[in-house]
Amino acid sequence: MNKTDSERLAQYYQDQGLKPAKNWQEADLIALNTCAVRKRAEDRARAFIHKIVHHAHQESKPVPQIIMTGCMLHHGAKKLLRMEPEINQVLPISKIGFDITPIREDKKHAFIPISTGCNSYCSYCIVPYARGREKSRPMADILQEIQKLAEQDYEEITLLGQNVNSYGLEKVGVSLRKMLMNNDEFNREDLPSNQSQYLKPKGTPPFVELLQKISQIKQIKIIRFLSANPWDFHDELIEEIGKNKKIDRFVHLPIQSGSNSVLHRMNRGYTSEKYERVVKKLRAADPNVIIGTDIIVGFPGETEEEFQETVELAKKIDWHIGFVAKYSPRPGTASAKLYEDDIPHQVKVKRFHILDDIINVKNLDVRPKIV
Repeated sequence: MNKTDSERLAQYYQDQGLKPAKNWQEADLIALNTCAVRKRAEDRARAFIHKIVHHAHQESKPVPQIIMTGCMLHHGAKKLLRMEPEINQVLPISKIGFDITPIREDKKHAFIPISTGCNSYCSYCIVPYARGREKSRPMADILQEIQKLAEQDYEEITLLGQNVNSYGLEKVGVSLRKMLMNNDEFNREDLPSNQSQYLKPKGTPPFVELLQKISQIKQIKIIRFLSANPWDFHDELIEEIGKNKKIDRFVHLPIQSGSNSVLHRMNRGYTSEKYERVVKKLRAADPNVIIGTDIIVGFPGETEEEFQETVELAKKIDWHIGFVAKYSPRPGTASAKLYEDDIPHQVKVKRFHILDDIINVKNLDVRPKIV
């Protein structure tokens, strides 16, 4: 998502008459498109700002304009400017929009965002606060963009959304930020279920319909999508993956934890048994499907027994690739308000390596292509 946003940012500034610098050291303006999923990502962005200023002072040059955009804007403009006074402007990525044609370096593969924001309220996640409520792009606009790419000899596309399979089904929903700020006694049961924030599809789910229409564009050979959610991975989508060979065989399906009690605290909206059923259906539809996942270790309260449930599920599912992350609390999220970050760092590191060894080390020679 950040990659495609940056491609549009590049065109946005070139439309204003700016030209790309050879490197950041020579730039007059630097736009930082930030991530905030983990604290480390924010730390890196802030460290880079200090590096920019230090370099300018060393060279006795004016400090370039520094523009911040992306997910760190969840702090709010006023707080960000207090945190990093060197910033000249805070630019919400939503102001860039989809009407700007992105500058793509890759001439065969393109990232295509199909929605912005997220209506799911996983307790640990900053995305709904950083990117706002979920909003799907009109299908006609998406198809028009892909058709133009096909005419330019593009052959591969990756559809992007915080939860692509909910495309076209989002509700207006509730504002969890207001609930968290205004309720000192907020508890886990006050979290709205993810399912309550979306419509149930009538007939073919809109995302499946979108895949079918893209597949009719002859020049497009490979269709990928990121990321999907287990609780609304519809049977119609599984059937389409099985029969539509333009859809890439790699399916990224985050589990986050193999423990149902941890999944409940995370407000993920499914059980490990539900996840297993989806995987079995996918592999029944096509045994060649390659499945990857995301896992968070050290979520608040994660006992050794709960972690072992994730270990056992990893052995059972046999993922080909796993993006394992150590939990870090994100200020403003439900988990930061509800739970103490009580798992020692050394335990998180140990659990990270255990899962990384089980999932990734043995698959180094057969890992799928991640574009």
